[in-house]
Amino acid sequence: MHALRLPPPACWRLLRLRPAPGSGGVPAVGYPRLPPPGRRLYAAQAAEGKVHIIPAAVLGKSGARVASPAQAASEKKSLPAESKSFAVGMFKGQINTEQVFPYPSALSEDQAQTLQELVGPVSRFFEEVNDPEKNDALEQVEDKTMQGLKDLGAFGLQIPVALGGLGLSNTQYARLVEIVGMHDLGVGITLGAHQSIGFKGILLYGTPEQKEKYLPKLATGETIAAFCLTEPSSGSDAASIRTTAELSPCGTYYTMNGGKIWISNGGIAEIFTVFARTPLKDEATGEVKDKITAFIVERSFGGVTRGPPEKKMGIKASNTAEVHFDAVRVPVENVLGAPGAGFKVAMNILNNGRFGMAAAMAGTMRGIIGKAVAHAANRTQFGDKIYNFGAIQEKLARMALLQYVTESMAYMISANMDQGASDFQIEAAISKIFGSEAAWTVTDECIQLMGGMGFMKDAGVERVMRDLRIFRIFEGTNDILRLFVALNGFQNAGSQLRGLQQAIKNPLGNAGLLVSEVGKRMRRRAGFGTGISLNAVVHPSLSSSAERTVQAIDLFAGAVEEQLLKHGKKIIDEQFVLKRIADSAIDLYAMVVVLSRASRSLEQGHSTAEHEKVLCDTWCMEAGDRVVQNLTSLRADSTRQFFKNLRSISKAVVENEGVVSPNPLGI
Repeated sequence: MHALRLPPPACWRLLRLRPAPGSGGVPAVGYPRLPPPGRRLYAAQAAEGKVHIIPAAVLGKSGARVASPAQAASEKKSLPAESKSFAVGMFKGQINTEQVFPYPSALSEDQAQTLQELVGPVSRFFEEVNDPEKNDALEQVEDKTMQGLKDLGAFGLQIPVALGGLGLSNTQYARLVEIVGMHDLGVGITLGAHQSIGFKGILLYGTPEQKEKYLPKLATGETIAAFCLTEPSSGSDAASIRTTAELSPCGTYYTMNGGKIWISNGGIAEIFTVFARTPLKDEATGEVKDKITAFIVERSFGGVTRGPPEKKMGIKASNTAEVHFDAVRVPVENVLGAPGAGFKVAMNILNNGRFGMAAAMAGTMRGIIGKAVAHAANRTQFGDKIYNFGAIQEKLARMALLQYVTESMAYMISANMDQGASDFQIEAAISKIFGSEAAWTVTDECIQLMGGMGFMKDAGVERVMRDLRIFRIFEGTNDILRLFVALNGFQNAGSQLRGLQQAIKNPLGNAGLLVSEVGKRMRRRAGFGTGISLNAVVHPSLSSSAERTVQAIDLFAGAVEEQLLKHGKKIIDEQFVLKRIADSAIDLYAMVVVLSRASRSLEQGHSTAEHEKVLCDTWCMEAGDRVVQNLTSLRADSTRQFFKNLRSISKAVVENEGVVSPNPLGI
């Protein structure tokens, strides 16, 4: 068979990488580059025998600059390791299965045994000792509950055993957090603010000396920790904090001044992870700039004061207060991480803790669904139990779907972390967004299902509703995290396009890669799909859901590339687009995690396998349709007009300082 000649201009047109070489190239959107040449995105198309590789010699005659072997080798060496993250891959139309298939199990026999021994006592404690209604009424955790939690070791779940903690893995931690979330979110915040973010920085970045000094007392609960980032002028924009810390002339301590607001455990903590601006000299230029540095601050240093407990809508049992720092002397030994690296420290602390929120939300939903089912099974109306009515059945089914997806995400991510994954930030953000919104929906529907009874305090659901509202706001608002998900994905997709630009300059050395990318785009344009597949990793009985997922990933990758080429660097300003891309990414990740979990249950013959299959298929049906709707709408003129209308309405409301239209009665 005669091979087709594809000179660089044709490659550019088919790859849709505009502008062409010499006119500026694809806008720089991110940092990683293309995977090494020749990497197979997935095995399926090779097995079909339908993809013909064009001989490198043919492409070498095109007249394009051909790199020397030394140059090609240099280019290859400069490429970083390819991300194993599924979320990163799907933005590029790749299916990275390593972290999602098979559904990961990260517990050794000893860890499983330890967890089994902990689950019973912790569950009984929350059923028999803790009183969530009383905690809520007192607006603090009862003393007997605090002491009981300390006796259980609940304040040091992930602190190493050698330093007085239980030394639990992320997966073990997630299981216990799920129990707490099922019973009392106020207590959950007290524990989570202490260890999920409060002293997490010491675990991640602390020196051996810092760990030995602080972690033993934190593990027993003798001292409580808090995470101090938010300020009046810096909420989601963490980089705009104003708290300062200046190094003394002698170089032995920093003087800290400033204030933090809405700090969980702020009024009861003795140890604070605090973020402040510090002037640092750039060694290369000599210029002094303010950069964020993280510090371990003790209340005993002096100058640390607290405000009164805040009056809140929910999670009333947890302490929330302002914390002020007035000329606090912080020893240089208490810098956490490197000076100037505080923003990275803060973001990694939050990234490492988000899976725990998904686990807590899964527990909350499990408890709420139990209440809803108990009511539906016992309530009779119109001569029949209400669970027999279609409207109630739809509510219960959707509640079960949302819980299953959230729980699947939580343990997928915790296992990834335990297995040493380093690239899980997008997945963690997705789990926080999805879990917090799912729990709110489930609880709202439970109240609706229970009717007036659900609205009453005695039912115990209204407290959960109040508690849940904050979860869509703190540790990264869901609105900001959606932008985080989309823009991180665009970064990686942009790096792939720039990598293809470089590959076209050396067609001889990158023939296989170029042919693969050209063929992929031609098939995508023709509506045939790019050849990626999940058949090798998904249970055969889930093949239709797997195919639906693959089609959605193909569509998603094409939409991402289309928007990136259309907007370039300015994609950062297209928040209407970014939201819809993020929503599609969330749905796609959810589809994959339930495919993985249901496949494992089917393969291992679990008693709930058929039920899980139905959950998986049902989720993939509806989520797949949402992805198609979201992405295809981005191409429509009506959608662009819709976005324009939203901007116009918003501007008018702001300019009018409220609703523009008068009362229809004219009175």
